[in-house]
Amino acid sequence: MTETIHQQRESLGARLREIRFHAGISGAELARRSHWDPSKVSKIEYGKVKPSREDLEAYCRECGAEDQLSDLVATRQHIDTAYLEWRKVLSTGTRRRQQASIKWESEARILRWHEPMLVPGLLQTADYAAGILRKLIEFQQIPNDLDQGVSKRMERQQVLYQRDHLFHFVIAEQALYTTVGDDQVMAGQMDRLLAVQGMPRVTLGIVPRTAPFETATTGFVMFDSKKVLVEGITAELSITQPREIRVYHRTFDVLVNQSVTGEPARRLIRRALETRSH
Repeated sequence: MTETIHQQRESLGARLREIRFHAGISGAELARRSHWDPSKVSKIEYGKVKPSREDLEAYCRECGAEDQLSDLVATRQHIDTAYLEWRKVLSTGTRRRQQASIKWESEARILRWHEPMLVPGLLQTADYAAGILRKLIEFQQIPNDLDQGVSKRMERQQVLYQRDHLFHFVIAEQALYTTVGDDQVMAGQMDRLLAVQGMPRVTLGIVPRTAPFETATTGFVMFDSKKVLVEGITAELSITQPREIRVYHRTFDVLVNQSVTGEPARRLIRRALETRSH
């Protein structure tokens, strides 16, 4: 996922070359059938140029690989947009990135969100969000628009009340104990999580600290089955390839099976809340 753009083009070209080899068609023959310049095939297959959708359709049509077209198209779209460095995303502060989230979250009918260390943004209190964004601004050394960023993050939460949306959050129990701000901020955040459980279109699951290891994972958000967003240390990753999205679906299912909801989840939240009152 952290490949450079050129490496991603090379990987796509290698897949197309493999498809052509498997079909037993030479590069010259493919170029002749597709009415291309003879050098075009090698340029595509060695990552010198990014193939168009029409180019991908020609490969699949002439090589009898129509079943691979959708995945190839998603891979092509992934190039140039999949890996966005935080220094670019946050170059003007945090507000613009929060605005982008409003769009993505409002367009998705089903949102699945896993967080191993922190409470998801859509469930954060204003004080908790301020604690997160303040650290982000300091660490990334970006323009300080803390108040605007928090305001936009709170605006994002309006989507929780849209009737045509469903939300499934799965957090690790550690997220209840990672201190953001101070004990007062954390107590308010735990109260918020208890209140969230009463919302009709929201499911909150918590993976207990003693749950057995099943699969390696990280924090991610799934927007229907169209895109997965992963926030890395240096960059934001947007995953659109169907084969990768299927892996995230399986991962989320594993986490759901390990999580507890309802009263068992409330007990874990109350236990974490009690540690803040000592």
